[in-house]
Amino acid sequence: MLADRDTPRSGPDDLIVIAVRIGVVASLGALAVLTDPAVRASLAVVFALVAVAAGYAVLLALARLARGSGPRPIVVSGTDAVLALLAVTLTGGVVSLAVAVLPLVVIANGLRTESRRGELFALLVGGAYLGACIVGSPSTTTVDAQISAGLWWTFYLVAVATLTGVFVRRLDRQYRAVAESRAEVIAEHQAVVEERDLRSRLLDSQQARLDGLRVILHEFRAPVSALTALARAATRSAPDPMLDLITANAEHLQDMLDGLAEVAVTEGGAVGRVRERSVRLQDLALAALAGAGLPEERRSIVVRPPDATVRCDPQRLHRMIGNLAGNAARYSGSEPVEVYLARERDDLVVEVRDRGPGLSVDQLGQVTQKYVSLGDKRGTAGLGLWIVSELTTSMGGTLTLSARPGGGLVARLALPVRA
Repeated sequence: MLADRDTPRSGPDDLIVIAVRIGVVASLGALAVLTDPAVRASLAVVFALVAVAAGYAVLLALARLARGSGPRPIVVSGTDAVLALLAVTLTGGVVSLAVAVLPLVVIANGLRTESRRGELFALLVGGAYLGACIVGSPSTTTVDAQISAGLWWTFYLVAVATLTGVFVRRLDRQYRAVAESRAEVIAEHQAVVEERDLRSRLLDSQQARLDGLRVILHEFRAPVSALTALARAATRSAPDPMLDLITANAEHLQDMLDGLAEVAVTEGGAVGRVRERSVRLQDLALAALAGAGLPEERRSIVVRPPDATVRCDPQRLHRMIGNLAGNAARYSGSEPVEVYLARERDDLVVEVRDRGPGLSVDQLGQVTQKYVSLGDKRGTAGLGLWIVSELTTSMGGTLTLSARPGGGLVARLALPVRA
């Protein structure tokens, strides 16, 4: 008389349900034999019902084991209820022990349907049980006793259906919570896998860019080295300020390539490694302003003392002065850019002064950030002052921006150097 919830395939639970169903059918046969002949129908009728129930149980078992599913739940529950009520009617009605099968039918229906209609099904079974009591009870049983038994069992069947529904819904909520947790774990795992794949692709892309950069650097080294050697040879054979400037800029380009190559090979920081050598400040300033594209009439260089020589990284200092001078020239119109260099104790002081529009107090703290470009000038990436700030920090120095009296800006570098 029982059947479990529909599942995709048979398993241990299906075998238990089949065994219970067969046991219930067998108990009905035993009940027919043990029941007082005075209160039951003839054995032929009762055993005909047992035979029908047994055949029904076998068909459900074969369907479950062969296909993994059976008839619709409502059909199974209805058939179970009808067979159980017929057994009650044929074995004494109100005094029949077959009434014990009805709670099993109600519980099985609640497990199959998982809906709140289990109480309605139990109420219908209880009403049908009341009719079975009236029809199948012995003549010695009063109508009041029959009605009382029917109402009593109806109440308990509804109570059983209600509790079964509560338990099923609670188990369903727990199952859903476990399923959601599992789905979250799967989603997180998938996210980790996707992130790992993305990181791998980014690393491959970065490696490809580095490889391309190394190829370009390799191809640039030969012509730059040749240009540097030719400039030095020409300077030695026929000293000339213009040739000196070309030599200085060629050496600066060589230093830039060396620093870029180091970054590409070691994947280090953007400023590269320090390469110190002795350098004359006047020559360095001339090369830096020429490299920034300033014509001679816009250059104003003051070095104290005039023949000062320091030991530093000329490539870095060249970049710093060149970036500051280029930035000053961009905003100064036709006004000259003034560069002042001096040794003050153990520091090299560099000031780049312009007569541009200057900066407000708020802007002074922003222009050294990456990709920040103020004003209406086009074609700037907002990296010049950031590069100067990074280089200054790497050399243990300080960069100060301040308003210039009379208008303009003063960029002051204080860098520790050796004589």
